[in-house]
Amino acid sequence: MSAGHFLIGGELEVRRLGFGAMRVCGPGVWGPPADRASALQLLRHVVKSGVNLIDTADAYGPDVSEELIAEALYPYPKDLVIATKGGLTRQGPGQWLSDGRPEYLRKAIEGSLRRLRTDCIDLYQLHAVDDEVPIEDSIGELAAAQRRGEIRSIGVSNVTAVQLVQAQAEATIVTVQNKYNLTTRKSDEVLDYCAELGIGFIPWFPLDTGRLATADGVLSLIARAHDATTAQVALAWLLARAPVVLPIPGTSSIAHFDENEGANRVELNKEEMQALSGLDQAR
Repeated sequence: MSAGHFLIGGELEVRRLGFGAMRVCGPGVWGPPADRASALQLLRHVVKSGVNLIDTADAYGPDVSEELIAEALYPYPKDLVIATKGGLTRQGPGQWLSDGRPEYLRKAIEGSLRRLRTDCIDLYQLHAVDDEVPIEDSIGELAAAQRRGEIRSIGVSNVTAVQLVQAQAEATIVTVQNKYNLTTRKSDEVLDYCAELGIGFIPWFPLDTGRLATADGVLSLIARAHDATTAQVALAWLLARAPVVLPIPGTSSIAHFDENEGANRVELNKEEMQALSGLDQAR
C-alpha cells in the first residue's frame, strides 16, 4: 500500500511513513556517531527519498541528533516537518530521567531552536510526563512558547489516555508519540482516541517484532506471501491500523532505510490484518 499523507493539526502535510533520527547518534543514544559522514549522508538520503517528517529530540546524544539534522539539511526544504522533543535529561548511555518543570522546558526549547537553526519548531513534543510536575504545568509552558511563536504545534509522548485529556485542557494537542508495535499494544486505547479526533499517532519502536519473526510464524508466512520482509509487513500493519498512524522507523543504514520504505508496496488484506492483530501481545 502507499503510505499516503496526513495533515498534522490540519495544516502540516506529511507523508505517513517518516524517519526517526535517534539512531544517528552513538551507542546507547549517547555521543556522536562512529561515522559522522555516513550519518549526514543518511539524513540527506532520507529527504531525497521523499520522506518529509523527521522526528528527533534534544535528549538524543544529547543534542547530537538535532545538530546533525541541521548540518545535513539546513536550509530546510519548504515541505520538511521537523518534530523534536524535550523533557528528558541524559546522565549517560541508556539513561533517561524526566524533567517537566516549566523553567527546564523553556531552556530546552531555546536549545532546540539554536541547534536546529530555526526561529520556529514545526512540532514540539513533551518527551515524557514528569511525575513530580503536573502535566498541566509542562504543557502550559509549551503553550506559552507557541504564543511567542517559538513552536508551531504541540504534541505529547509516553502518555496515558487520562494524561492526554489533561494536556488537551491546556493546549491543542496534534500528535501523540507512544510505544506501539505488533508486540506492544498497551496504547490501543490512546490510538483509538487519536483516530476518533484526528490526532496524529506516532508509534515509537515500531519494529519490535521479536519472537513473532520466527520462520514458521504468522508474520513470516505473510511476509513470504508478499515477497517482503517481516519489518515491511510490521510497518504495513501499522499504516493500515488507522489513518492517523505515522510510523517513524529509525536506522543508521541507508540500506535498512530503503528496506523499510518497501513497506509502501505491501497491501495487507482483511484476513492478514486480522491474523496480525490477533497475535499474542504485551498489554
